[in-house]
This record gives sequence, C-alpha cells and structure tokens, in this order.
Amino acid sequence: MTYDENEKQNFIRVVVCRPGERAEATWIEENLRSMQAAVGGLIQEFKPFHSESDPRYDSVALICNEEGKLMNLEPSRLIKDENGSGRYDAIAGPFFICYAPVESETFMSLPEDLEEEFRKRYELPEMFYRTGTDLISVKYEPEPRAKVEDVCR
Repeated sequence: MTYDENEKQNFIRVVVCRPGERAEATWIEENLRSMQAAVGGLIQEFKPFHSESDPRYDSVALICNEEGKLMNLEPSRLIKDENGSGRYDAIAGPFFICYAPVESETFMSLPEDLEEEFRKRYELPEMFYRTGTDLISVKYEPEPRAKVEDVCR
C-alpha cells in the first residue's frame, strides 16, 4: 500500500521506539486498541518537543504506557529538554511518536521530514545508569534480531 492508501484506511505513520531495539517508522491503525498494543497498556500523550524555528514541533506527541514506570518496564529512551542539553524524562517501555495538532481530535501521521528527524534522533536504544541522584544514558548498537527461520532450525 502507498502512503495515501494507508492514510485513507485509518492507519497513521509513526516512529516506534522499543527498549533494546532501533527506532522504526511504521504504520499502525488509528484506534485505541492498536495504540495500546503498541505501548503495552494504557496510553498517555506527552508533548515535550518545541522549536523556535518550526511551530510544528509543538504538535509532535510522544505516546507511552501510562503505567510504564509503575509496571517497572525496561527504560527505553531519555527525552531531553528543547535545547538537548538537559534530561526531561526517561520513558519506560515502548512508545511511539506521532502528530497531534491541538485542533485535531485524533492522532495523525508525522509529516515525512519530522518522521525522518525523530527516527534518527531516537534510532539507537539506550542503556541507563544511576550515579547518585543522576540518571545517565548511553546509546548502543543493538544485537541483530534472529529471523524466525533461524530460530526454528
């Protein structure tokens, strides 16, 4: 299916980030059940992104598991402040990034340029370390996933 065909069939294009895996751009159905499946539970919208030069960033939403930290899910990525200098929050468990303008009642596909930017920004998984009261993250290259036919042999 093409981009336009998926849009018409109630799918949205998002960037999905899972602990221990590379970020990927993919299609998910635009319904609550599919979104909850993508994050492994109840969804929570979070809008930590901002840019002085591009107002579209204010409409970029991170959708995560509302109870991810309470469920002790594996940390996924560190979200930094708008300057990229300080940490904002560590997201527990899988999450996805989509477009959510204030005037829209539904989540939408990311514009293609923002999709590429956020896929690159969160491409590599991170390991987390606590040093006293600080949380430090280090990006790493994940192990390649085994193909199903390799596991079955």
